[in-house]
Amino acid sequence: MGVTRRILTVLAVVLAGFAAAETSDAPRVPTSAAEISLSFAPLVKEAAPAVVNIYARRVVQARRSPFEGDPFFGGLFRDFGTTRPRVQNSLGSGVIVSSDGYVVSNYHVVGQADDIRVVLNDRREYQARVLIGDEDSDLAILKVDAEDMPFLEFRDSDTVEVGELVLAIGNPFGVGQTVSSGIVSGLARSGAATGSARGYFIQTDAPINPGNSGGALIDIAGRMIGINTSILTRSGGSNGIGFAIPAALVAQFLEQARDGKTVFERPWAGATGQPVDADLSDGLGLSRPEGVILTALHPASPLSAAGMTVGDVVVEVAGQPVNTPAEMVFRMSVRGLGKTVDMGYLHEGALKRATVALIAPPDDPPRDARVLGEREVLTGLEVARINPAVSADLNLPLTAEGVVVVDPGPLGRRVGLQTGDILRGIGRIAITHPDDIGPALRRAAPSIAIQAERRGQRLILRFRA
Repeated sequence: MGVTRRILTVLAVVLAGFAAAETSDAPRVPTSAAEISLSFAPLVKEAAPAVVNIYARRVVQARRSPFEGDPFFGGLFRDFGTTRPRVQNSLGSGVIVSSDGYVVSNYHVVGQADDIRVVLNDRREYQARVLIGDEDSDLAILKVDAEDMPFLEFRDSDTVEVGELVLAIGNPFGVGQTVSSGIVSGLARSGAATGSARGYFIQTDAPINPGNSGGALIDIAGRMIGINTSILTRSGGSNGIGFAIPAALVAQFLEQARDGKTVFERPWAGATGQPVDADLSDGLGLSRPEGVILTALHPASPLSAAGMTVGDVVVEVAGQPVNTPAEMVFRMSVRGLGKTVDMGYLHEGALKRATVALIAPPDDPPRDARVLGEREVLTGLEVARINPAVSADLNLPLTAEGVVVVDPGPLGRRVGLQTGDILRGIGRIAITHPDDIGPALRRAAPSIAIQAERRGQRLILRFRA
């Protein structure tokens, strides 16, 4: 009998709940941040139309060798065999950032694609073209020919705080647009902490799966604070920490794309540095580890022109603290070329300030690029004299000098040359200028030995012409 009474009591409570639901107010749009935090539905409805799915297609020439898979001959004859076109497809996300059809995504999604399709949430579809693609920043700006497009507004990413609620919107695994929520779990993430050698990121615990790349990370006001780019995980799934490229850098990319630039131009510091750790801090007499110590300065460096010297510690750029070289590059990049930026630095323990001009890497001395012609030994080999602009293009050391391989060409690649190799000599002839290459190869033929430097290591490449 007691059981029956308990069942009747539960039924009465449930029925009372249904009756209360029928008499309650109809669902309404939240009117405050506190109410929005209880339901993300109105926010998603507002922001989702500006997040798009991107389908990219690239045709590559793949060489198929009859010795493929053979443990010995496979490596020996890797360049032997016929070439066939092969299609590579990639799937990702993007964000419309202006009503006239500018779209931002990741470089690794669209950077080398031959055919790009942008599909909106309402299933409209457009062809897109890449205006600017930058592998180092993993950002690309696309353009579709359309007007009155839904778009997301930028929020100043410097105002973002750890603990803020955020949403990640994208197209994971190709299943269609999805939304995941989380918080900002870290700021100023760069270098090894992100699993990437370069870059500066916002960290979030919002799940980011394959296909989310290029999607939006938004705040509870629907403003974009970053572009989702990667996740650091041990399992390969979404149970890790995600990283987003700050909106401030995206805004600079968009500005350059509108100005007609086809390559992202970032300011040149003309310096190398390293984070100040506890050991360095003690040696420098600092009260705590902070900043980036300058380990080398190019003679044309704008930091040197502003009065800084090797051993100074940069602690602040544009009013923001910096603790890694990536942070310095980021702060300079979002400011933009042609402007100036205020830097705070420690010189012999004293805090000083300097106004630094943000310039492009100088193309001086002239690069004097040369491409070997059809009758030369290594037809198609492109070389140039190293200067700051060439060093920046090829990620060479700040102190690099001499003649560098810009493109090895088909024959140079076959003998082992790579882009970025610094040529020191051919046979017994020292190489000091691009004009030396052709005559030196002819004199050394038919048995040729090239002395080169690759990532600080000396090597000799021998072949017969």
